Amino acid sequence: MEIDTLVDEFVCVLNTEKGLSKNSVLAYQSDLVAFVTFFKNQKDKHFSEELIFSFFQKKKDRSISSQVRLMVTLKAFFRFLKREKIIKDDFFHLVDSPKLWQLIPEVLTLDEIQRLIDTPDTSTCLGARDRAIFEVIYGAGIRVSECTNLKIVDISDGFIKVFGKGQKERLVPIGKKAIDAIDYYLTKFRQEGDTDYLFVSKSNKPLDRTTIFRRIKTYAKQAGIYKIISPHTLRHSFATHLLEHGADLRLIQEFLGHVDIGTTDRYTHISSKRMKSAFDQFHPRP
Repeated sequence: MEIDTLVDEFVCVLNTEKGLSKNSVLAYQSDLVAFVTFFKNQKDKHFSEELIFSFFQKKKDRSISSQVRLMVTLKAFFRFLKREKIIKDDFFHLVDSPKLWQLIPEVLTLDEIQRLIDTPDTSTCLGARDRAIFEVIYGAGIRVSECTNLKIVDISDGFIKVFGKGQKERLVPIGKKAIDAIDYYLTKFRQEGDTDYLFVSKSNKPLDRTTIFRRIKTYAKQAGIYKIISPHTLRHSFATHLLEHGADLRLIQEFLGHVDIGTTDRYTHISSKRMKSAFDQFHPRP
């Protein structure tokens, strides 16, 4: 069977059986396109451990997180091939994945968070909107896709209603500063009869993730923040700052909408400050 056909069948399984979000399926597809292109350029077109090693050797200049995603994608694909009896043995377990502990994203300090949030010019519609976006993502720790899908009716005093992966609904607490930023944006710049979506473009269309990514990059540069930053940086900073101030990991898991506590554990790292505090508090002879 041709590899393109196998990939199509695998993607069909992802769409129909696994309950993955559209973005997750697109990520799998993107990684598989890279693998298929590599496979077709090989003289020996057989699935093997050597083939996998050669593929990752070609991709060694990618970031660790990108390599891990490739690994996850191909592991799932080869499990599918074995299940369908295309291959006899799942040799993929012999291939070591990059160390997940290295996948700690950048975290902004409280000062950097404040500088970023203060950068948009709130006398303009775009500036007021962008400040509200940053306040919401950091203030509630939501995903950028969850932010773009927010509607005005999802906002209430102290909570926002979020539709996460797989359209799972959850209520997330949100602080007064974020609510104030939303109220300012809505009352000063939004007109009655506008779209139901909370954050919109100049043409009154819901924002996409790419726009928010570009805006945060621009403001970070203006604020003199030279870390590798994205909307996810705000979400990760939210979780890390909660952890540093004593929040329980299970509580953070609920806020972030993670099904598995292990996912939360990878997204949040215990700072040296938190570790020292715990040591002083609980060790019998600190």
